[in-house]
Amino acid sequence: MHSDHSRDRARIDVLNGPNLNRLGTRQPEIYGTTTLAEIEEWCTSSAAPAEVRFRQSNAEHDLIEWIHDAVDERVDGIVINPGAYGFTSIAVVDALKMFAGPIVELHISNPMRRESYYHTSLVATVATATIAGLGARGYVVALNAIVDLCADRG
Repeated sequence: MHSDHSRDRARIDVLNGPNLNRLGTRQPEIYGTTTLAEIEEWCTSSAAPAEVRFRQSNAEHDLIEWIHDAVDERVDGIVINPGAYGFTSIAVVDALKMFAGPIVELHISNPMRRESYYHTSLVATVATATIAGLGARGYVVALNAIVDLCADRG
């Protein structure tokens, strides 16, 4: 719940799906060599004027529970790198449909340059915006975008 005093920083959840804990060593030719810990440091320190909660799980139910947390706690915005769940999980999409704030879907690689089963994102159907193909730096772009989208909402 929001406190009685007004906040000057947006509260943003950055949610990461399966296999993203392996960044830095997993297919570096596609995903680069930056680790998720390094990305978290960027996001929680100076990436954007926001209070950032950064989470990763390989379990679909964790992502769903974290989206429920964002709804219940009235988080201002969600950046989600759903990993493979972005292409397969109706359950994650249904949870995101409950979130009233802006949602930015993030992909490190450009799914359209990959196998055809990566070409249809279910999460994109509920996301405010999608950022793809910028590598690890896409997180900073996504955070700045979500902060702006939250500010636009007032």
